[in-house]
Amino acid sequence: MIAKRLKRPRDPVQLGKLIGDILTGQVEDRALTPQEEGKDIAAVSRGNARAKSLTRKQRIEIARMGAEARWKKS
Repeated sequence: MIAKRLKRPRDPVQLGKLIGDILTGQVEDRALTPQEEGKDIAAVSRGNARAKSLTRKQRIEIARMGAEARWKKS
């Protein structure tokens, strides 16, 4: 499983504060594991396996349906 990197703030002032906090040791600069994020490990591995088993055509169809659903909300 791949641990994602912590999200950085877009605001330069907040980013500067985060960097200062990391340098002083007030914040740990590491990505959270799925367990630490409160995710079910079995569900994560099933999702990864499903993503690997999809064909290109299936991925395109899923993405198309998602895009249509997002545009309908607007």
